[in-house]
Amino acid sequence: MTVVAIDGPVGSGKSTVARMAAQRLGYLYLDTGAMYRAVGLLATEAGVRLDDEAAVVPIAAHAELRFDGDGRLFAGDRDVSGLIRSLEMGAAASVVSVLPGVRRLLVERQRTLGAGADIVMEGRDIGTNVFPGAEVKVFLTARPEVRAARRADELCAKGEEVDVDEVLDALLERDRRDSEREVAPLRKAADAVEVDTSKLSLDEVVAAVVAIVRDKVAS
Repeated sequence: MTVVAIDGPVGSGKSTVARMAAQRLGYLYLDTGAMYRAVGLLATEAGVRLDDEAAVVPIAAHAELRFDGDGRLFAGDRDVSGLIRSLEMGAAASVVSVLPGVRRLLVERQRTLGAGADIVMEGRDIGTNVFPGAEVKVFLTARPEVRAARRADELCAKGEEVDVDEVLDALLERDRRDSEREVAPLRKAADAVEVDTSKLSLDEVVAAVVAIVRDKVAS
């Protein structure tokens, strides 16, 4: 079993790169950030405060989150893949992810999903917390303005009207929150290979990650 942990801040390209790298390697793919977004969505729909741990933890516990073979995320029988990709749900994920009870539940679930298979798992604390013993660790990053432009393009492609400056402000706030949280903060693992994607095409980033994985596995 080979676990590939891909971490990095929002807008660094983790999800797309991890999914494409997994396809090229023939590995499973798991987007842990989507799980926090789903909990944020369910909590929002339930009308509870996102920072109310006593209210959000039961929601996470009964969410029945699972991925299908195409990488879509389900909460029970409901496909929430499209609903969780808004700027609002990104912010919601950042709030619920600091709740210790929520993180414990989802990390346990992530470890279960990632056990016994060659897998590419991406998030913000995979190499430092979820799978600290992962055979391969990659930390993707990019300049904030580049990440904001990418995120704005993604949202516009989905029909949302966004302002790049507002996206940048939200991104910087999420960076701050993710990096300063007490439980499993965003940081580069000491043994992770950093890849700055600011000036690289998607294919170049995927090729770099695949090369890192193959080199690590071969050695």
